[in-house]
Amino acid sequence: MQLPLKLSFLTALGVAAYPIGFLPRPTPVPATPASPSSHREAPFVSEHPKVDATDFYMFRSYEPGRQGFVTLIANYIPLQAPYGGPNYFFMDPEALYEIHVDNDGDGLEDLTFQFRFQNAFQGVALDIGPTGATKSVPVPLLQVGPVGVGNEGNLNLKETYTLTVVASDRRTGQAQPVRNADDASTVFTKPVDNIGNKTLPDYAAYAAQFVFDIDVPGVGLGRVFVGQRKDPFVVNLGEVFDLVNFDPVGAENSRADLLDDANCTSLILELPIAGLLAGKGSIIGGWTTASLRQARVLNPHPSGHNQASVEGGAWSQVSRLSSPLVNELVIGLPDKDRFNASEPADDAQFLTYVTNPTLPALIEALFPTVTAPTNFPRADLVQAFLTGVPGLNANGSAAEMLRLNTNTVPVAKGAQERLGVIGGDNAGFPNGRRPGDDVVDIELRVAMGVLLGPGSPDAPSGQLPFTDGAFLDDSFFDETFPYLRTPLAGSPNTGALAKAQ
Repeated sequence: MQLPLKLSFLTALGVAAYPIGFLPRPTPVPATPASPSSHREAPFVSEHPKVDATDFYMFRSYEPGRQGFVTLIANYIPLQAPYGGPNYFFMDPEALYEIHVDNDGDGLEDLTFQFRFQNAFQGVALDIGPTGATKSVPVPLLQVGPVGVGNEGNLNLKETYTLTVVASDRRTGQAQPVRNADDASTVFTKPVDNIGNKTLPDYAAYAAQFVFDIDVPGVGLGRVFVGQRKDPFVVNLGEVFDLVNFDPVGAENSRADLLDDANCTSLILELPIAGLLAGKGSIIGGWTTASLRQARVLNPHPSGHNQASVEGGAWSQVSRLSSPLVNELVIGLPDKDRFNASEPADDAQFLTYVTNPTLPALIEALFPTVTAPTNFPRADLVQAFLTGVPGLNANGSAAEMLRLNTNTVPVAKGAQERLGVIGGDNAGFPNGRRPGDDVVDIELRVAMGVLLGPGSPDAPSGQLPFTDGAFLDDSFFDETFPYLRTPLAGSPNTGALAKAQ
């Protein structure tokens, strides 16, 4: 169906259809009961993996020669098995993916970067049958031969995207297209996922051709890459959610990273610091969201590619992420969908979850040898998650978003401290977040009171080395843009997945 037909069909059903620039504020999605897990942190979004944000990063670029830039990374589609064919993990063409920047500390976006995806079915078919009686039959696969640098002719589905920058309010502000700095095009191409070594003999070289220099109106020249990457999040996943089924003060490198066999899809921007700040100081806040249309009508007789439903109406925000593990381990089950539908500026409604957190009490109940902090309300957690830390990155009102002091000099790969600020490295989490920050260990220690200082009577266990045992080091990320590693290949697989080098 063409877009006008979709809109007229939905209008006939009484559903309003709006262009992107003139949409009402996101509408909260009612909660439905289910069990959350990491990378599937709320009941509703667990039903929609294509719009499930897995991680958000924001840091001053530490690639040599790029210190005047900030890199923003929004990862989507969790737990991608590299061998997940035949459709693999293309993005949702009916969704709106956004990265937001607040440069005045009020918890509202001042700049929004909108990604919309398009899937172009190539209609590859083969002539099957005896000479004189052949039939042209569409193939069932994404590819019909090897794919390499400059050669995508064998792909049966090509994925492209547009990028729009919106100044001020994401729905009513001034929207302008972002262009390729080399040819002024407004359409960018996303590489196909790493199907395997026979289809893509050199995936790293193939994917590198999809790093584009961009001209962002009102911001300046930068870079963008959108594509599959090795999931950079490191966590002892299953055992964390099995009532912390390990010693939380054990060895820091004693457990496996349960995401070491998973990929994700990354939206990666590198933008000039001056353009993001717009003269408003040195601290920015950032987060990512994804939205779906409010109405969906299933098509009982789809007649072509990607025609199983018709969608329209206003956008409704269904996914939100800034600091890691907030919705998984801080927000209570009844409010997880509400949190995903909300703006940082409205986070006062969730304040009790931060000032009176349940995670430390659960850890104490499971491990009586440790003691949860007793300073209520937890002002230390309010600083870490909602306002920023005084003298480091505090800025504005209480709002849950990553905050980055762009005056903090970046630390090169090889010298970064995986524990970030609590390890003495002020360029790390929670002053923004880098791929090399071990946020699980950091947040466990902050929750148990490390910020209250040695000898605090309110946190007798606060200086213990809490850890999930899944260790993170320099081998988990790259020195240069796009920073996240080449995704794992779906083939060959001889029992253990072939990892990218």
